[in-house]
Amino acid sequence: MDNLFLLLFLASFVCLIIGLVKPMVFSRFIKGEITRKKIGLIFGIATVAFFVMFGMTTDTSKQTQSNTNEKVAEQKTELKQLSPEEQAKKDADDALAKKQADEAKAKQEAEAKAQKEAEEAAKNVPAEYKSALNKAASYANTMHMSKRGVYDQLVSEYGEKFSAAAAQYAIDNVKADWNANALAKAKTYQDTMNMSPAGIHDQLTSAYGEKFTQSEADYAIQHLND
Repeated sequence: MDNLFLLLFLASFVCLIIGLVKPMVFSRFIKGEITRKKIGLIFGIATVAFFVMFGMTTDTSKQTQSNTNEKVAEQKTELKQLSPEEQAKKDADDALAKKQADEAKAKQEAEAKAQKEAEEAAKNVPAEYKSALNKAASYANTMHMSKRGVYDQLVSEYGEKFSAAAAQYAIDNVKADWNANALAKAKTYQDTMNMSPAGIHDQLTSAYGEKFTQSEADYAIQHLND
């Protein structure tokens, strides 16, 4: 655009000079009396106008070119060739980030799937099974009973009288820390009955006592004085 106004400026200036020397040259194009004053006014205004427009468009073009050059420079900087070591590190970092993102996504999907399956399974659980599970949670978490002790209590004809299947479902799904239960029972025997560690261990594992496993009783004795 600035080149166009430059050409128009030069053309107007040339016409101005010619008009001042031989005004009659423009008699075909200008109606009325042809005088040097009239020619000078017409082409003088045109010359000044095109010169101003040329200056304005030149500044805009320079600014546009400057912005373009800056963008090109930025792109060149971004595309700067990395050294083999830098490229290898970048590739490794990118691969690690992708792996972590994939693992996080897979974990979320697996958890969502497991939760959905659990919810679907819970809808089909018989009422007796749900009741047995609630009882098991109460015995395990408030009375600190062993897994075997809870099961026996659930199926006992002198206890809860649940079916073996319902009791087993409860044991398989109850949330309890059996080691912590054994330790709680052991501290009770020590603090209220003043029993020895060996006596406590026997009571914890006895079929007629608490019915904890050997490893659960061992854990309780090891942490008895913590």
